[in-house]
Amino acid sequence: MQRYFAIGDIHGCLDKLVELMKLIHIDWNEDTAVFLGDYIDRGPDSMGVVEYLLNLRKNHNRLVFLQGNHEWMFLNYLDHREEQIYLFNGGRSTLRSYGISTEEQDRRAKLPPEHLRFFEALHPCYETEHYLFVHAGIRPGIPMKGQDPYDMIWIRNEFFLSTHGLNKTVVFAHTPFREPFVGEKMIGIDTGAVYGGVLTCLELPAMKFYQV
Repeated sequence: MQRYFAIGDIHGCLDKLVELMKLIHIDWNEDTAVFLGDYIDRGPDSMGVVEYLLNLRKNHNRLVFLQGNHEWMFLNYLDHREEQIYLFNGGRSTLRSYGISTEEQDRRAKLPPEHLRFFEALHPCYETEHYLFVHAGIRPGIPMKGQDPYDMIWIRNEFFLSTHGLNKTVVFAHTPFREPFVGEKMIGIDTGAVYGGVLTCLELPAMKFYQV
């Protein structure tokens, strides 16, 4: 049976990520790991998290990396756009991790090329027969072909306090909960790892949670 392992917001918490990956025992020949975005910012080692994920991808190909709003903000910051909102949302820790000064002009040049390609290639969502994996959620009542990628990385209450209308279970992160949020055809797995909570992985279809 095809299994999926979805991992919530990491936010630079490399130690928790490493411990979590030891727990879940993925069969890399059969299973798929889906990382739901927000790998960076706020936590102590954003660069280390990305390096770990890139090394993981060198050894395994059944990996999906989604874009979170923090990766979106980071790319904007690298291009000198919307700088203050990025810094306000914990971006300074990522800048320190990569050795980027706020006075830097060619910011993209400070990133290892492989890391920059990683950020630029992130997907807005990942869809299977029974599941939709997305960072933040979707706009309720709108078919997938009409969804705005911006909503997929930013939406909150409008999504998880409503009925989304898709005939699939939506697995999302972005909004931190003390415990995984399980609603009608939706599961939220951001449990605030960077705020002193745990980092959560959801195994599907078993509906099994792993936490560190």
